[in-house]
Amino acid sequence: MTNSPLLKQLTACLFLPFLPVFLAAQAPVPVTSQLLVKGRVVDAQTRVPLEFATVALYSSTDSSVIGGGLTESDGAFQIKAREGVFFLKIDFLAYTSLTVGDIRLTKDEPVADLGFVALEPAANRLDEVVVRAEKSAVQMSLDKRVFNVGKDLANRGGTAAEILDNVPSVNVDVEGNVSLRGSGGVRILIDGRPSGLVGISNTNGLRQLPANLIDRVEVITNPSARYEAEGMAGIINIVLKKEQANGLNGAVDLTVGNPDQYGASINLNYRKNKLNLFSNYGLRYRKSPGTGSQYQEFYTGDTTFITELTRNRERGGWSNSLRLGADYFINPQNSLTTAFSWRYSNEDNFSEIVYRDFFNSINNPTGTVRRTDDEKEIEPNLEYNLNYKRTFERDGHELVADVRFQDNTEQENSDFRERSFAPDGAASGAPDFIQRSENKEGQRNLIMQVDYVHPFGEEGRFELGYRGGLRDIRNDFQVEELNGTVWSTLPGLTNNFIYDENIHAGYAILGNKIQKFSWQGGLRLEVSDVKTELLQTNEVNDRPIYSNLFPSAHVGYELPGGHAVQISYSRRIRRPRFWDLNPFFTYSDARNFRSGNPNLNPEFTDAYEISHLVRWEKGTLSSAIYHRHTDDVFERIRIQLSDTSSLTFPVNLSTQNDFGLEFTGSYEPLEFWKINGNLNFFRSITKGTYEGQEFNADTYTWSGRVSSRISLWKKVDIQKTFNYRAPRNTTQGRSKAMYHLDLAASMDILKSKGTLTLSVQDVFNTRRWRYITEGVDFYTEGDFQWRARQVNLTFSYRINRSKEQRKDRDMEGGGENGGGMEF
Repeated sequence: MTNSPLLKQLTACLFLPFLPVFLAAQAPVPVTSQLLVKGRVVDAQTRVPLEFATVALYSSTDSSVIGGGLTESDGAFQIKAREGVFFLKIDFLAYTSLTVGDIRLTKDEPVADLGFVALEPAANRLDEVVVRAEKSAVQMSLDKRVFNVGKDLANRGGTAAEILDNVPSVNVDVEGNVSLRGSGGVRILIDGRPSGLVGISNTNGLRQLPANLIDRVEVITNPSARYEAEGMAGIINIVLKKEQANGLNGAVDLTVGNPDQYGASINLNYRKNKLNLFSNYGLRYRKSPGTGSQYQEFYTGDTTFITELTRNRERGGWSNSLRLGADYFINPQNSLTTAFSWRYSNEDNFSEIVYRDFFNSINNPTGTVRRTDDEKEIEPNLEYNLNYKRTFERDGHELVADVRFQDNTEQENSDFRERSFAPDGAASGAPDFIQRSENKEGQRNLIMQVDYVHPFGEEGRFELGYRGGLRDIRNDFQVEELNGTVWSTLPGLTNNFIYDENIHAGYAILGNKIQKFSWQGGLRLEVSDVKTELLQTNEVNDRPIYSNLFPSAHVGYELPGGHAVQISYSRRIRRPRFWDLNPFFTYSDARNFRSGNPNLNPEFTDAYEISHLVRWEKGTLSSAIYHRHTDDVFERIRIQLSDTSSLTFPVNLSTQNDFGLEFTGSYEPLEFWKINGNLNFFRSITKGTYEGQEFNADTYTWSGRVSSRISLWKKVDIQKTFNYRAPRNTTQGRSKAMYHLDLAASMDILKSKGTLTLSVQDVFNTRRWRYITEGVDFYTEGDFQWRARQVNLTFSYRINRSKEQRKDRDMEGGGENGGGMEF
């Protein structure tokens, strides 16, 4: 198996490490070094870093404020200053304030490193304190955007899939597939790692993971070599809720909605001395109605076969999500974290499809077929992980080892019945056509990862790591038909499919910061061994072991006036997923079949990006120009099977080139009014051939999102969000515009320990996927609505917690600790 020319990879690997040197040579070097006060704020008892602590530096002469800010996720802070004598004051909710005096900065001693600064927990809990200062809904850095789930009222009572569909630049289609900046192939992580919580296929898991268990979503568009190379369009990291405040604290959420939706979730944490226990549990019942229609023509010679299709379905049932874990702080330098996750769903799904057939014209009906699918779906998923972290004397010097095991199963049993009717609607007299299918999928995944970070000099950093993933999937699929009183197996639709994947990777990253320049170069090597096998037909696709290099580079520069720019590059891979390779047909729709392709090859992407970030007192604006070049791009194509049926399956086309311009911003025009929005304009050019037929597309399109939130009387919040996706050309047609409006309002009650939220998703019921697909011998036009307008009422109650224990900051978990610059 081959990828892009080796010369391109070697040239990039040789050139990228020297790029920062060339840029730095053009920068003026100041006579003196920057004067700094820095350190790391930690809990005095557990040595856990305290994020969002307020740090302020004052002059000892007149007590004037010199500078300040909020601590990073690792408790670190850094304040620029002039020569002189100062004192530092540190505040954090539920902790005793601390003042550090006699801090001196001179030309000879330009940096005052305070090391670890420990805060003592306050003796009394602040149960009645309400802190209205809060994180913004969207926080931005050059290389990462953070979407704070709790700040979006429309997500209350929803699911992870609905959250992602409201994240800037992220789209979720009606089948649950996630795309970023208009491109698929997104890698979805839970707490920075692949997780069984998203299931064998991301779609089911995301639709069953309650939104109330999620703290934030991080979007990384151009990841460094530290991350898996998987994910052509980038990485989406879903961070689950986990507190570390002393004592017992948590929250309970109850949800009721229409169409039927009932849910309860609880997050509890208990921390004392060296032990922190955390847990999340969500119980949910949901029934989601969906509708669709389709008009299709198939051409055979001078004859046209026409079918009008209407679809009604209701999916859902019970689902449970449980997560239990503990942090044990052995000493200030060593800690262990263990966690167990369990997700179980039991769904009862029903769909009805009506086919109305015509010959040459809709004025000439030939008959009607009504097909029902009564499906039972059970999905248990287990995951266990163990994490060890060792920190050293110097800030940022650490070793992290992680091992996790996942065991996921999904079983679907369907009963199909077809009944025929004459053109006038009367029963045809033919016996009902009865079939049944059984589909069982099982996946086991063992992941081992070690990451080491070694700082050097004043701002330098060297990273080294290894990751190994061993995954095997088995799919047993069987379709039977009732003939009289005997069930017989249908040939060609019954088999046992095995997928084995072993991937080993190592990476190294080197970076530094020289005055206002930051640079980082990395290289990742991944060795892949993938094998697929159909047991009953003895078809084996044992691909040769192949290795690939994935370089990455990020160069940043800080400009005056709160501006910053970054240039980045990374090479990515998108390996075929299990369902992309599985050759079995979906059988719910007897006229429109879908399958995988066992011969599908990975696609490789070179991603380039220039980003700009500016902050001012009331807002933040980030912009990016990006380009992605992809070889062997996946594309699902549709072909005619018979006079009334078609098959859609993936193939490798030649290339795809994406060019885009993106803007993401937040603005606070008034103290009680917050606005954030996103615009993504891009052009996508796809070229390729399959069996002599060209599949080309050249499209200009855009998508946007704007959200406005108003706070009244310090107890009421009102929010409205509008999403729009413009029409887009595809290799076999086009998708039409999609848009929807969400409204929500919340009110604090019970002395601000509780909150009531009323949300309406898709107020005007306009969120429908509308499309046209056409080929040489067919034409199809249709629309589908995965979920109807949803109205939810959610009650949240906080246990030993104020409404917001975290204050505003411009970015969380991003900036120089994000997926790119990481300094």
